[in-house]
Amino acid sequence: MSVTNDAIETKKVLVDEISEENVQKVLEKYDTDSNVRKVKNKTLVIFIAILGILFSLFHVYVTFNPIPTLLLRSVHLLFALAIVFLLYPTYKKQDRTKIPFYDWILFALCLLSCGYIFVEYQAIMTERGGIPNTVDIIVAIMTVILVFESARRVTGWILPILALVFLSYPFFSHFEWLPNMLMTRQFDLGDIFGQLYLKTEGLFSTAIGASVQYIFLFILFGAFLAKSGMGQFFNDLALALAGHQQGGPAKVAVISSAFMGSINGSAVANVVGTGAFTIPLMKKIGYEKNFAGAVEASSSIGGQILPPVMGASAFIMAETTGISYGTIALAAAIPALLFFLGVLMQVHFRAGRSNLKGIPKPDLPRVKQVFKEGGHLLIPLAGLIFFLGSGVPVAFSALYTILLTIIVAAFKKNTRMNVKDILSALEDGTKQSLSTIVACGVVGIIIGVVNLTSFGSTLTSAITQLGAGSLFLTLFLTMIASIILGMGLPSIPAYIITATMVAPTLAEFGVPILVAHMFVFYFGIFANITPPVALASFAGAGLAGGDPMKTGFISVRLSLAGFIVPYIFVYQPAMLLINPIGLPMNTVDFPMASILDISIVAITSIVGVIGLGAAIEGYFMTHINMILRFVLAAGALMMLIPEPLTDIIGTIIVLIIFTFNFIANRKSKNNFAF
Repeated sequence: MSVTNDAIETKKVLVDEISEENVQKVLEKYDTDSNVRKVKNKTLVIFIAILGILFSLFHVYVTFNPIPTLLLRSVHLLFALAIVFLLYPTYKKQDRTKIPFYDWILFALCLLSCGYIFVEYQAIMTERGGIPNTVDIIVAIMTVILVFESARRVTGWILPILALVFLSYPFFSHFEWLPNMLMTRQFDLGDIFGQLYLKTEGLFSTAIGASVQYIFLFILFGAFLAKSGMGQFFNDLALALAGHQQGGPAKVAVISSAFMGSINGSAVANVVGTGAFTIPLMKKIGYEKNFAGAVEASSSIGGQILPPVMGASAFIMAETTGISYGTIALAAAIPALLFFLGVLMQVHFRAGRSNLKGIPKPDLPRVKQVFKEGGHLLIPLAGLIFFLGSGVPVAFSALYTILLTIIVAAFKKNTRMNVKDILSALEDGTKQSLSTIVACGVVGIIIGVVNLTSFGSTLTSAITQLGAGSLFLTLFLTMIASIILGMGLPSIPAYIITATMVAPTLAEFGVPILVAHMFVFYFGIFANITPPVALASFAGAGLAGGDPMKTGFISVRLSLAGFIVPYIFVYQPAMLLINPIGLPMNTVDFPMASILDISIVAITSIVGVIGLGAAIEGYFMTHINMILRFVLAAGALMMLIPEPLTDIIGTIIVLIIFTFNFIANRKSKNNFAF
């Protein structure tokens, strides 16, 4: 039986998937970039498809034949905006079968703005000395408005409002009624909109630079993987490996969401894509609906921190910090594994406490058969790691891997892609990238204002003052700022904003640049599960039929290890496999920590995470009473504090309670099935 047939039979035996209609409703409610038109005019459908294909092919071309930076970034952003106005309705209840005339006008204005930069490029670069003329300012204002409107349609209101607040700042930052630390010189329209439109420090900043160089190509890679059947392979593999275990469906959700989340870069889309199958399975064997939605949400955001791809964020971090991709991917490994270990332990202990069984093996696909039918799809991922590890530039690595995916998929009939599939993948890559491109464009407004007004250093100073010289308090304030700035945003824009705004704060305490960026990266992503704005959790609740806020708080509890781990690697960088002692804070070339240091921090953290999971769920082989749960939690947290004395005390506490429960379990003759 093929993997595909196994999957079909499994779904028939176990539970029906959530209907496609309900999945689409959840997507449109919590993932606004899925709220697209369904145009009925075939000519328009073909026209939009051609635009998408050409956009993808353009990126392939410029990878091998680069053009000037400003021109490249302007095409990338403004052409994407043009497609947005054809695909996305003005408001949710608008007729989606037609494109109104004013959207064609907006489409044309986007192309006009792009064409203006091409026509005036030499004058902008050489003749005007960075000083915009009247026409420049008019076109710049028009372009900023287009960016705001496209972002409102694609990402919702949160990001445009945040950017609008920043954009308003330089207009009144010279007013005397402002606090001294917020006051700047007076800026005119030329200063503000010249910064945003004519330089690579605004709309066409490093955010769009990262999008055009890395993000788009990896989204395109994900589209080709999806066409090859990789998502189905990951689902079947997770079912085969963990479906029969105690609480199996929840473990399947964790594993499959980790795989897919690392590649697709969208937590909400991942929740809906894998949760449509895993959430009903979790509910079927007895997991409470809010818990089931939270498992999927936590696992999906965890995929963003899982190497090697990390939802393309690893490449953005490399571009932003100047640290090599290999160093970042290796550094992210132990923290990511600890995060998923924490989630797995909680779902496992919850299953033990509630006596939730797995899925009978006869109803599951077999590991051997899964690999026989789809194992070849792992070759492109191995190839990607090989290319990157061999020093091949990231953009070339992505394109080589896409080509490798097409070749490898041809090995089996059920994964083979024909010309139509390849063209469809090119179109899908463009459509899936639009939300990220638009978000990066809006983030560029924030970056432009920060660079123009030096607001970043002001925020850094404010957080440092509030921290009152305490590294821990400053870390806590930085965490809160990162979560707030990351609310409602995809992982990549969330990281870019937090890296720009709050990561420099940690430099005041000598925190190495890699550690600081990894810290804000984690908490910017966790904003997706942290109430009151927790889009991944809300999507999980929508699929599970649960309460959004309850699901959000359970998601935070399941991800508790992820909230603690960043503090650990700040105080003990060996968790990131680096030894920054004696090096300048902003160094980008770290020596590797000793094997002993890495082993100590890894082992104590692993035991601490397991102990914390047992304390939260009140179960380890058998039930743990409330008093011992508090003691166990204290011991686990002590193991997570990177100090020898706390490690020793915490280890003794955890081992004593685990031994006590082991003996109690043996006496009650219960079998511990992991």
